[in-house]
Amino acid sequence: MESGSVEAVSSALRNHNALNPNALNPNALNPNALNPSALAPNRLQESSLSAGALRAITEPGEPGVTSRQLLQYVVSCALSSSQSFRFSWRDEDGELHEESYRGHLGLAPSWSDEPLSVSRRLWVSACVASRANRAGVSVMISSRAAHPALRYPDRSEVESFSHEEGAFWGNLFTSPPRLYACYKEPNVENSRALGRDCATGLLEPEGDARECPNIHIVGSCDHACAASSAAGGHRPTCTDDRGEPSLAVITTFLP
Repeated sequence: MESGSVEAVSSALRNHNALNPNALNPNALNPNALNPSALAPNRLQESSLSAGALRAITEPGEPGVTSRQLLQYVVSCALSSSQSFRFSWRDEDGELHEESYRGHLGLAPSWSDEPLSVSRRLWVSACVASRANRAGVSVMISSRAAHPALRYPDRSEVESFSHEEGAFWGNLFTSPPRLYACYKEPNVENSRALGRDCATGLLEPEGDARECPNIHIVGSCDHACAASSAAGGHRPTCTDDRGEPSLAVITTFLP
């Protein structure tokens, strides 16, 4: 991703409710640069980061760009809008860059004071996976889940974002990460038309659907997940291809 694209997303993160933009390069989900497992055992503060995590986000080259983009989305998913994560790094010319990543959805706001618990790792993982976009184009989505921060979308949001795209879950903090997605079959073409294909797969000329890097599509949500809840329409639980269920599921909706 170009720094300009990341900057555009940063300004858009101030949207209200559970509406949030996505343009995360799914290649960033592969911990070749920043390994999320290096973040979890510590408070999300610059002074508390491990040497490996700090080195990754302050790297002046291309791996540093990828690491900072991933960190920006992790912070946006985990912290609330009243919180932010700040750090600085120097580029190859020695120029100092001051970064400030603001929280948004608030799935794990206590991370600023204590290590990230196992359950909160799953919520942050589902959120980050749901905001990956192969094309790098920022598309507004409505995120809904059993988590208190996403459980009650307002009426205008439900009316404007009425097409269920699919659901995302897994664990970004394992090595390698295990992230999953499923799609709402009647809405596949709508999702692709809006530039979203990490739940549906990118349709190849031969007719096959190619997955986003590091996100495995398990099929239709109607087969992989429990029925949508009456309030908000989110999927309360989904099961991966190993038969392992997860309660930390984020269901995404599009216009």
